[in-house]
Amino acid sequence: MLGQPSYRAVLDEAWAQHLEPRAEDAPSVVSTFAGCGGSSLGYSMAGYRERLAVEWDDNAVATFKANFPHVPVYHGDIAKLSVQQCLDLAKIQPRQLDVFDGSPPCQGFSTAGKRIFGDDRNGLFREFVRLLRGLQPRAFVMENVSGMVKGKMRLAFVEILRELKASGYRVVARLLNAKYFWVPQSRERLIFVGVREDLGIEPSHPRPECGCISSRHAIGRFEGMYPDETGRHKPHIREQWSTGYNPRNGRAGLRVVRAGAYVGSFNSCRLEAGKPSPTFVKSHNHWHYSEFRHLAPVEASILASFGENFVWRSDFVERIGNSVPPLFMRSIARHIRAEILDRAGPGALP
Repeated sequence: MLGQPSYRAVLDEAWAQHLEPRAEDAPSVVSTFAGCGGSSLGYSMAGYRERLAVEWDDNAVATFKANFPHVPVYHGDIAKLSVQQCLDLAKIQPRQLDVFDGSPPCQGFSTAGKRIFGDDRNGLFREFVRLLRGLQPRAFVMENVSGMVKGKMRLAFVEILRELKASGYRVVARLLNAKYFWVPQSRERLIFVGVREDLGIEPSHPRPECGCISSRHAIGRFEGMYPDETGRHKPHIREQWSTGYNPRNGRAGLRVVRAGAYVGSFNSCRLEAGKPSPTFVKSHNHWHYSEFRHLAPVEASILASFGENFVWRSDFVERIGNSVPPLFMRSIARHIRAEILDRAGPGALP
C-alpha cells in the first residue's frame, strides 16, 4: 500500500513497546504451547502482561527464558498441568484472566505433512480446552494451520469448534495471512477467537493492516554482510548451488536456481526479492534472493518479525518454523484489547 510506514520503523517501534514497563491496567495473558515466544512477544508488543507460559521442549524453553526472564514458565507436559497448578503459577483465580492463548501442535493437520486424521498430536487441543474451562478467561485465541479446514481435516475442525463453544464461549474462526499484518512472510493460519458468553460481545478478527512487504525491503541492508563475533550475522555458505556447480570457482555456464524455485526440497526455496518470504518451516532454511547462501539468523529473525535483537539459544530455523510471527500476534492482540476487553470493562485482576 502506498504511504504505509517502513517495515523496519514498525518493527523497531513494536520492539520498543515490548521493552516498556507494563501499565497498571495492562491486560493479562497465559500462553500455552508457547514455543520460543513468538506469541508472547506479540502480546508484549501490544502491552499485555504475561502471567505464565507453558512449553515442554527444552530448546524452546531455553530461548524463551533468554528473552522473557520475568515470565514464569511451566516446563513440562501440558497434560500433567492441573487447572489449580496453572492458577497458582499465574497467581490468578478463575475468571480473572483476560486472554488464554495457545497454538496446539499442528503436524497432523498440516498440508506439508501426511495429514493423518488420527495423529495423536491432533488431540492436544483437548488439553487447551481442559485448561480453558478451568481458567474461564474473558477471551481466548487459538492458532493452527490452514490445513485444518481443508479436505478430510474439516471433520476435526468441526469437532474443535464444537468443543470450544461448549466451553461457554462465542467463537469464530478465520484464515488470516501474516503478510497483511506487517510480517514480510506469507504465512496463512487459522485463528480462533472466543469471548465468554456472559460478556455479551461477538468475537471478531482484525482487518488487513498493510500491503505485502518484500524480502528485499525487509533485509536489504544485510546484503553482503560479514560475520561478526556473535555469529548472529553469519550465514551458512553453500559450496553447491543445487546443480553440482561450485559458485566460487567462477566456472562459465553456472546455472543459478531462479528466484522462487525450490532448492533441495519442497520446503526450502530461494527468496524472491520483490515478494514476501514463503512460510518458514522447521526443517529448512530459505536461500537468499541474490547471494549463494542460506539466510543468516538475523535475516530470518527479521523476516519472521522477531527483530534483530531477539536472542536465539538453539536452532533458529526450527524455532521460527514452529512460531507465530510476533507482529501478526501483535495485531490480533491489539484488536482483542480494543474490540473485546475494553468494551467489556475493567477486568478482575489488580
